[in-house]
Amino acid sequence: MLKIFSSEQVRRADRFTILNEPVSSADLMERAGSACVTWLNSFREIKNNTILIFCGPGNNGGDGLVIARLLHEQHLNITAFIPDDATATSEDFKANLQKAKHCGVTLLPFDSVKTISSGGDVILIDALFGSGLSKPLEGIYKELVVLINNSHSVTIAIDIPSGLYADKPVDLNRDTCVKADYTLSFQFPKLAFLFPENEFICGDWHILPIGLHPDFIQSEPCKNHFTEIEDYKAILKPRARFSHKGTFGHTLLIGGSKGKTGASVLMSRACMRSGAGLVTAHLPGSGYQIIQTAVPEVMVSVDEDYNFCTHLPALHAYSAIAAGPGMGTGHETTKMLKHLIQEARVPLLLDADALNILADNRTWLAFLPKGTVLTPHPGEFGRIAGKTSNSFDRLELLREMSIKYNLNIVLKGAYTVVCSPLGNCYFNSSGNPGMATGGSGDALTGLITGLLAQGYNATEACIIGVYLHGRAGDIAAQQLGYEALAAGDIIENFGNAFKELY
Repeated sequence: MLKIFSSEQVRRADRFTILNEPVSSADLMERAGSACVTWLNSFREIKNNTILIFCGPGNNGGDGLVIARLLHEQHLNITAFIPDDATATSEDFKANLQKAKHCGVTLLPFDSVKTISSGGDVILIDALFGSGLSKPLEGIYKELVVLINNSHSVTIAIDIPSGLYADKPVDLNRDTCVKADYTLSFQFPKLAFLFPENEFICGDWHILPIGLHPDFIQSEPCKNHFTEIEDYKAILKPRARFSHKGTFGHTLLIGGSKGKTGASVLMSRACMRSGAGLVTAHLPGSGYQIIQTAVPEVMVSVDEDYNFCTHLPALHAYSAIAAGPGMGTGHETTKMLKHLIQEARVPLLLDADALNILADNRTWLAFLPKGTVLTPHPGEFGRIAGKTSNSFDRLELLREMSIKYNLNIVLKGAYTVVCSPLGNCYFNSSGNPGMATGGSGDALTGLITGLLAQGYNATEACIIGVYLHGRAGDIAAQQLGYEALAAGDIIENFGNAFKELY
């Protein structure tokens, strides 16, 4: 599990490594530059490219000079641009500048840059500021970034695109940022990489290990994490040979209404594919024949109402309960949800219309059973928790809400984040744009609820459920592409996603 450290924590990790490995700051910079060059050599055949490297006055610029020297030693066509006044630079910058001069790297001052050649044979490397920047770009640096962006050449940012902050928002209507095609970050992802407003600033980002001291990484407290496949493998529960269907729980799925029975069908199919032992779907009479035909493995509890879910079945037999997809927000359905919140004694998940009802009855949040799972998309979350102006603020609001009401909240998106009742946030590493399709959320609801029924604790069920859902979508996309992907394709690949964790 990768910790997502703040810029200040990363600087402390650097200092700790320098003091305790021990290693000089110059050697640590050499590691960073070498890691970037290794990535560049694997990225594409670069021997026929013109590579222009823009080196700022700090240690990010020092990284750029290391890259320039190492690429020059490969006999590539390299030009490094440096500040007009090289005396107003960091000590490590100065040391690497001397090494670059000694090796014969072509070095030109910033004021010599009037235009930047564009085309497929030009690669631009942004090593102006990285995460050391704390204020908007101005002067020559702003001018350089405008030239870089206007060149339309492949652009690679070192550490983080210059002008972007790792830990706070930028005003993209006012502030100037390098628009990178690729970002090479050292050791840890940056929080800014995970938010939608920065997608076309960061491009395709990669994490390059540089050997920061493991003692610091392990001991430093952190509330934000990026999960990896080994984390999911550690969560997955092995099955005993003498297990039976009762071993793996009985789920109750409440949802669907006339015209939206499909939501209940998808939720039920997903729950069956989650490994749940028994699944019961509670839905209105209008959906009875549909679900019996579509998902014969599922038992059915028929509501008293023909069109909507309005009454609860007896709840004592169930190991986990989900409610919401397709059920509507009518008066009788709202009363039923209130009763469910009051009576549930097993893990509870609320999604879709259940969240919309909560948004209209926010005082109910205080009465949700401890550990309840909510699975909103950003719009639903905004209706429940309140509007925010950027993703950083929304993440903090998510954390506050999870802690205050003792909830597990799954905020869906490109990097779906699970927030636990302790305020720990876990960003997911699977999934793709083809999953932005109707019914995908219903499938996730069924999957997580099935995991809850099997005895996974709520936070674990959310973390591994979100991953399996995204990974199944990735496998389906390999076969179908993004545009043709449907929710049913995701569900059909749950098994393949599970097998990868065995």
